[in-house]
Amino acid sequence: MRVSAVLITFNEEANIVAALKSLTGIADEIVVVDSGSTDRTVKLARAFTDKVVTRKWTNYSDQKNFANGLASHPWILSLDADERISDNLRTEILSLRGEDPACAGFAIPRLVFYLGRWIRHCGWYPDRKVRLFRKDAARWEGEFVHETLAVSGEIKRFKNPIHHFTYRNIADHLARIDRFADLGAQKLYARGRKCHWYLLFFLPLGRFLKSYFLKRGFLDGYAGIVVSVLNGYSIFVRYAKLGEIWKKGARIEPFPD
Repeated sequence: MRVSAVLITFNEEANIVAALKSLTGIADEIVVVDSGSTDRTVKLARAFTDKVVTRKWTNYSDQKNFANGLASHPWILSLDADERISDNLRTEILSLRGEDPACAGFAIPRLVFYLGRWIRHCGWYPDRKVRLFRKDAARWEGEFVHETLAVSGEIKRFKNPIHHFTYRNIADHLARIDRFADLGAQKLYARGRKCHWYLLFFLPLGRFLKSYFLKRGFLDGYAGIVVSVLNGYSIFVRYAKLGEIWKKGARIEPFPD
């Protein structure tokens, strides 16, 4: 079982070294596709691999598929720059090195570190994603945000997680919500979805209640209520921006005399 670790990056100098170090011992090759970083991301990545390519950004799926195409080995380990392979997960992966697993991929849980603690509730965990897969059995799909991996064949599971350091702080969290809300609104618009007034109230409220009560976010303390509120807020912003997209082309009727 020979593995190519594949990452796409943009201005990730704060994360890239830790991410690449976590691949020690399990990656026979590391492929990094950068979309024009203006910081030291590319320089730092080249200290770990000579397979660093710069490519203009298109979208998440296309960029990841391009990066996968540069991989030399039959198995791909897809990692984001703000993720780390945990020690226990490394042990699990290494246990397969003497065999060729009879499956198309492995789903791996992700454990987020946020506001000083590991978030084990709120719907953020286990958040399993197929990240180790056969190159010839999988392809990334989706044109906007939250790309998905289409896998042909059986998917098995790993027990231990990828560690995810997705947000530096609340300000970073809010900035990401705003950025992804733009992409999410465009996706909804492309599907012909409309923003009705009641969606701006009930969908965010429903997401908060689900995160905080049904998914037991209250067990994560202060971080749990922040995550749950912002989960609802992200839905509100997405649909508010969807309404804005529809209104940009609308004719404004004058007030009657």
